[in-house]
Amino acid sequence: MESSQLQEYAGRAGLVRPSILWDPLSPGGRAAALDAERWIYPASTIKTPLAAAALLLVARGERALEERRPVSPANFTLNDAPSPIEPGYMASLDELCRYAVDRSDNVATNELFDRLGRERATSIVREELGLEATGFYRKLSGSDPLITDPEWDGEHRNAHPVRDAARLFRAIAERRFPGAALLEGWLAAQRWNDKLSLGLAPGDRFAHKTGDTSEVTHDGGILTTGDGRRAALVVYTEMPSTPENNARFGTFMRLLRDEAFRDAP
Repeated sequence: MESSQLQEYAGRAGLVRPSILWDPLSPGGRAAALDAERWIYPASTIKTPLAAAALLLVARGERALEERRPVSPANFTLNDAPSPIEPGYMASLDELCRYAVDRSDNVATNELFDRLGRERATSIVREELGLEATGFYRKLSGSDPLITDPEWDGEHRNAHPVRDAARLFRAIAERRFPGAALLEGWLAAQRWNDKLSLGLAPGDRFAHKTGDTSEVTHDGGILTTGDGRRAALVVYTEMPSTPENNARFGTFMRLLRDEAFRDAP
C-alpha cells in the first residue's frame, strides 16, 4: 500500500482533505500514511486515549476502576444518544471509560477530565504510549453554547492526530499496556457504526471510535478480517458529519480493504 493509493481511494470516495494512516498488524506489513501528522480537531476520537490514560493510572495504583464518585452537574452537556448518567450518580471509573468509548458519552468524558486531571492524563499517554502530539485541554460540548470549563487555558484545543491514533490502536491490538484488552472490548462494542464499518466484508470485525462535529467527521480502529488478518486504520476528514458524508467512509473502506488484502497470505 502506498500513500498515492490512499489519496486515490479517498478521492474516489469523495473524502475532503483527509488525513489517513493504514498500518497492517502483521510481520512484514508496511504502513501507508497520507498527511498523518496534520492537526485536525479530533472531536470524540480523543476519548480513546483518555480511557487509555485512565487504565495506565490504574496500573500505577493512582486510580482504581471500581472507585465511585458522584457525577458533577457541571459536566452535563448534550449527546447524540441520551446519557445513562444523571447528576449525582455514583459512577465508577470503569463505567465512565466504557460509556466514553462505546457510547461516545460526553458527560462521562468530562467527568474523566476531572478525575484524571488533564495535565496528568496528557503526560502519561505521552510517556507510556509515545502519543507525543496528543493533549487533553478542553471538556466536550454537545451543542452551543460550549460547556463552562474554568480549567481550560483559553488557548489550546484537544489534540490527537491520525499518527498518534494509529499508534494507540497498534498498542491496544498488541496488548502493550495493562488494560489494553479491556479497551479493545469497549471499542468493539461501539454503537456508532455508520462510517468505515459500512465497508466491512462478511466476517470482518472493527473495534473503533468515531468523532463528529459540524466541521469534521472521523473514524478509526482495529480491523480484523474473517480469516484473522489485522490492521489499524484511521481516517480524519475536514467535512461536516452528515449521513451522506459519513457513508463515503464505507466506500473508502471497501476500496482499501479489497486492495490491501488482495494478495496477502
